[in-house]
Amino acid sequence: MAIAYQFKMNKVSNIYKYSVRLHIFKLLKHIRPQRKKQFSLLLILMIASAFAEVFSIGSILPFLSVLLDPEMVFQHKYADSFIKLFEINSPEELLLPITILFGTAALFAGAMRLLLLLATTRLAYATGADLTIDVYRRTLYQPYSVHISRNSSSVINVMVSKVNSAIQSTLIPILQIISSTIMILITLTFLVSIEPVITSITFAGFGVIYLLVIFLTNFSLASNSKRIALEHNQVVKLLQEGLGSIRNIILSGNQELYCNLYQKSDLPLRRAQGTNVFIGASPRFGIEALAMALLGFMAYFATTSDGGLSKAIPLIGILTLGAQRLLPVIQQIYVSWANIQSSRSSVEDTIDFLDQEIPETITSGLFNKVSFKNNITIKNLSFRYADDEPWVLKDINLIIKKGSITGFIGSTGTGKSTLIDIIMGLLKPTKGSLFVDGEEINNDNICSWRSHIAEVPQMIFLSDDTIQNNIALGVDPTSINKIKVKESAKRAKIDNIIESWPKKYSSLVGERGVRLSGGQRQRIGIARAIYKESDVLIFDEATSALDSKTEKKVIDDINNLGESLTIMMIAHRISTLEKCDQVVELENGMIKRISSFNDL
Repeated sequence: MAIAYQFKMNKVSNIYKYSVRLHIFKLLKHIRPQRKKQFSLLLILMIASAFAEVFSIGSILPFLSVLLDPEMVFQHKYADSFIKLFEINSPEELLLPITILFGTAALFAGAMRLLLLLATTRLAYATGADLTIDVYRRTLYQPYSVHISRNSSSVINVMVSKVNSAIQSTLIPILQIISSTIMILITLTFLVSIEPVITSITFAGFGVIYLLVIFLTNFSLASNSKRIALEHNQVVKLLQEGLGSIRNIILSGNQELYCNLYQKSDLPLRRAQGTNVFIGASPRFGIEALAMALLGFMAYFATTSDGGLSKAIPLIGILTLGAQRLLPVIQQIYVSWANIQSSRSSVEDTIDFLDQEIPETITSGLFNKVSFKNNITIKNLSFRYADDEPWVLKDINLIIKKGSITGFIGSTGTGKSTLIDIIMGLLKPTKGSLFVDGEEINNDNICSWRSHIAEVPQMIFLSDDTIQNNIALGVDPTSINKIKVKESAKRAKIDNIIESWPKKYSSLVGERGVRLSGGQRQRIGIARAIYKESDVLIFDEATSALDSKTEKKVIDDINNLGESLTIMMIAHRISTLEKCDQVVELENGMIKRISSFNDL
């Protein structure tokens, strides 16, 4: 793990030469047009909120002036229209309306900030939901070869964690940067118009300090980002493996081994996360101390200038309030930038999943129809999983007639399951072709061919749901044909067991069918295949957990489903193949012989 991490760390400096803008644009291109319109409206709200903030800052100047010297304000030329509007006759009468104006401005600014926060958060997380659904959809539509080539923990990690990182640590920070930048520009414009020299020097100094901090922490954030992405994948993988093999762990008593492996990944992950949090938060304290010192010097020079304390206090007050508003905003920009940098590797993983292509024929539904009336033909078929891997199948030629029963036997690793996967359209031949009634199966018709097939695998997947929903897996619960479910269970020889349970077909099977025996799980799988009413039924050692007597009854019942049903079965017991019209024996990825059951 350490070697792999070091190898990946050596690439960090090259990877992070790319512009942050490229990283952001890759994510933004996956946002729906409807959301982009909503982001445009959000931008208008950001501008309105910034002006409300400036109005609240500006209102402190007349407020403090009235408190200190109402006479001066009363005689000011700009106050004349205000005095006439409210029919004010003396300087003292200015205090109440100015106080109301100041309070109203502060409350309005606060309300606008809350509204902006609500709109930003809701829009960001709604976009997150869009991205998560998009990742899930694109992942489900990937070819079977893609799914078997990657660890499921990486997919789960992206869905559960890294899309959230894309929202919380990239999309929301981007919105915060935009909002904060608008706030700073409008507020600084106002403050510069009042006190250009002090305002320019002060906030330029703050900007230089933050740029220096960014320069010094950029690489640390980048390397920690890579570390977080790597270790997070490992943590999810260890959780899956630990919980998935809990029976073996308990029996062998090696819980501490798994705890140690988990700690070796989790501790560096937390350390990297903590370092990034510290880098993001630490500049604030130095900047705030510097701001206090600068305000002290400003107060000193203002009081020693013409006009004295009474003239200086309103100016100091507005600059102080401006700093109090702007410093958190500047810090927010920095923290947002730090979040974007620290989550960059996780977001890149999310973008990889968002960039997965979905075949147009699948999404449009405009695929060519395949009819199966005569035979399935395999011609000169060879297969391997990658160019640098050995051949799994070599020069396979086979004809399977409609309505026939074909058995496949051979030792482990001879390619039986791979050949069945190709026949089902899950894998594509590396060489050669698969034909159905003389029509080659390709990207344009493979979806139609798959609809003809139902499979009963050796390892039956059962969701943590009811018996009924597991038999009709993939069917909307409101559309399930309950009579058909019971008939399927009867043909799979499990109806008597189900009927004996208190909740019958509403009984829960538990996670991965833990509440059922191996034989019961397999019979649920057989009932599921029967429910689908496909004309090609495939058994991949699907009766291995059944006793010989039950297996014979199930096979006999399946044989009586109809002459038009084509059955293929991989078996570990020769007796399972008794009803087969032909038995294909594989050896070293090639067909050794095709014979009848009696010849075996």
